Amino acid sequence: MKFGLIYELSTPRPFTRETQKAVYENAIEQSVLADALGYSTVWCVEHHFLEEYSHASCPEMFLTAVARETQHIRLGFGIATCVPAMHHPIRLAEKAAFLDMLSGGRVEFGTGRSSTWNELGGFNAPVEDTKRSWEEYVRVIPQMWQQERFGYQGTFHQMPERNVLPKPWQDPHPPLWVAVTGQGTELDAADRGMGALILSISDVERNIPRFAAYRDRISRCEPAGAFVNNQIAVANWLFCHPDRDYAWQQGQEMVSTFGYMAGQTVEVSEAYPASNYTALGLLGTLRPDPHAPGQQKPLASGLCFGDPAELIHTVRRWEAAGADHLVFMVQAREIVKHQEVLDSLRLFASEVMPHFSEPKPAQAVGL
Repeated sequence: MKFGLIYELSTPRPFTRETQKAVYENAIEQSVLADALGYSTVWCVEHHFLEEYSHASCPEMFLTAVARETQHIRLGFGIATCVPAMHHPIRLAEKAAFLDMLSGGRVEFGTGRSSTWNELGGFNAPVEDTKRSWEEYVRVIPQMWQQERFGYQGTFHQMPERNVLPKPWQDPHPPLWVAVTGQGTELDAADRGMGALILSISDVERNIPRFAAYRDRISRCEPAGAFVNNQIAVANWLFCHPDRDYAWQQGQEMVSTFGYMAGQTVEVSEAYPASNYTALGLLGTLRPDPHAPGQQKPLASGLCFGDPAELIHTVRRWEAAGADHLVFMVQAREIVKHQEVLDSLRLFASEVMPHFSEPKPAQAVGL
């Protein structure tokens, strides 16, 4: 079991220069500490127009800043949004390879098709095309990295034969991942030999059939890249503190704040519904229980809030379910004091991580 961080870079109002810079600088400092403490990966999402919820419009720039101050931690690029109105695949291939070169081969290449109509609508991107454009991108980008010259005439992008530069440091290329919010997307990842970065938190035991189905499908896959990345990473929340009750108090406040911020993504999608965007992602655990009007359903049972003993137990459940990585959100709109976030990372690293340090057979290149 490995542990990492994942950032939305949520930002409190008012959006002053000082406030925004503090969010970025705090996240960089946390990532640098995580590198020193032995965390494996730091991911940064890509979002646009989502006020407060995520000011992470240029994740590759955040990760470059982290790369230059760290030695070992791997860099979760994106999710690189595979939508023509947002990015040409050549640009995604170039940016990821550039970061891989600067970091000495530490990039994990995450892909996705955007998560909200708010973002897609802002770029005038056709909602119904995102699944097909993603499929095209994940097939051609690895070829741009591996072939000296590459040309393509497809549905969503065309290019004359060119040498896409630079090539990645990693040979043959960084591991490929898919962002998973909706049920079944993990099977899309498996069919293409890609890692599943699961961004929809649910109770641990409910994921066991889902993880098993991924393992079964990936054993029979036709990989989009040069190798199979048979790994499951699960987004989660972390607040570790000697006082269990205080840890849960802080954790629930983070989750509640996240739910408030994420509400805009649901409101817009409900105004402009699309059959291929039905998942609520991380917000799904925060919606009211329809069978208990006026009541908030309990939080997912696998959230990593508590003292070290409780977190050891929770992580063991995730490990038994079949997860390879837990990647933690550690902040929401800066409601937790920055020093407390740092202390939480230290306590988890010193008291929890050593219980999961036994080496396991590698399942993929790079991690």
